[in-house]
Amino acid sequence: MGAESKTYWGDIEALKQLKNGVEPSSVTPGSCLSSWDFTVDPCDSLFSERFSCGFRCDLTVSGLSRVTEVSLDSAGYSGSLSSAPWNNLPYLQTLDVSNNFFSGWIPASLANLTRLTRLGLSRNTFSGEIPASIGSLSSLEELYLDNNNIQGSIPTSFNGLVSLRRLEIQSNKISGELPELGSLKNLYFLDASNNAISGYLPSTFPPSLVQISMRNNMIQGTIPQSLKYLNFLQVLDLSHNKLTDSVPYFLFNHPSLQQLTLSFNSFTSVQSPSDLGTQSELIAVDLSNNELQGWLPPFLPLMPKLSALSLEYNKFSGMIPAQYALKTVMSGSGGIAPFARLLLGGNYLFGPIPGPLLLLKPDSATVSLADNCLIRCPMRFFFCQGAYQKSLVECKRFSPVIP
Repeated sequence: MGAESKTYWGDIEALKQLKNGVEPSSVTPGSCLSSWDFTVDPCDSLFSERFSCGFRCDLTVSGLSRVTEVSLDSAGYSGSLSSAPWNNLPYLQTLDVSNNFFSGWIPASLANLTRLTRLGLSRNTFSGEIPASIGSLSSLEELYLDNNNIQGSIPTSFNGLVSLRRLEIQSNKISGELPELGSLKNLYFLDASNNAISGYLPSTFPPSLVQISMRNNMIQGTIPQSLKYLNFLQVLDLSHNKLTDSVPYFLFNHPSLQQLTLSFNSFTSVQSPSDLGTQSELIAVDLSNNELQGWLPPFLPLMPKLSALSLEYNKFSGMIPAQYALKTVMSGSGGIAPFARLLLGGNYLFGPIPGPLLLLKPDSATVSLADNCLIRCPMRFFFCQGAYQKSLVECKRFSPVIP
């Protein structure tokens, strides 16, 4: 009587991909690998001639040892990565086990895969520290360790990843300082958000960077001058940290920067660029939830491409400059982008609402002036909705010059 069983679908898919990754001309006729047949369930019948459940094959046989890609994304696997068969695949270039249930430490033996160009370990439950040995993978171009429970600091050996183009380590429990990564001349994408990284930002960054995302950490100090020289940088997100002092002028006349997010820090002032930002490439700026004081920076509305600006929940005072209102209601002709999003709520702005804003229609732009010290800002104006203006007592307590 035959024994019946059923192979887990994820195992079948993994083995299919393993076989498909082998160069057909390298498979020896009659070998174990050549006999793998997926037209039926490999565990369909114990006594069938087609039974190959478990594939009792030596993984170093001719053909299988030359597998170049293993992709098990969302295959439902669990367990430890250290006992997996790809440790015996010296020609492996791509290993992706993202979106599974692997746990335990990341094995240091992955460093033996010297030809690896892409390593994806995202969205598992790996813990422990990143093995320093990974820094020896000089051919690695993409490294995904995000959304795990990895702890400890980023190894300084990462400077050996000289071919690395993309590094994603966000949403872990990584601590310590971000090491100097200036030797990674090809790195264009860095995401280390949602960790416990502390200390100061490195004095040097790879000059090839296009995006830096380090939001929601514990980084302190100031923004280093080295960011001025990243001529390809388009996105900088350092929100939800402990950065202080001034927002430096060079971010507002940077040759390539398009999105600047510095919200939820402790900046106290904004430096004005010498060209007043007229050469800026910035499209979106978010400086909300800081300690910014003084009058609203007059140069921000002069930026030709800036269409989204948030200065909410700071300590700005004074009257709203006319150029803020004019940029909001302008048609966008002449290559100058209007403010499609202007958020100034939660400050100590006083005086009347600039005249041009009174003609603004709700569907033309997103504007908020709520929770300030403005006179005559009734709720019938959509941009006054969301919160009442502060009381006169509170406004005068903050600044006696507020009428």
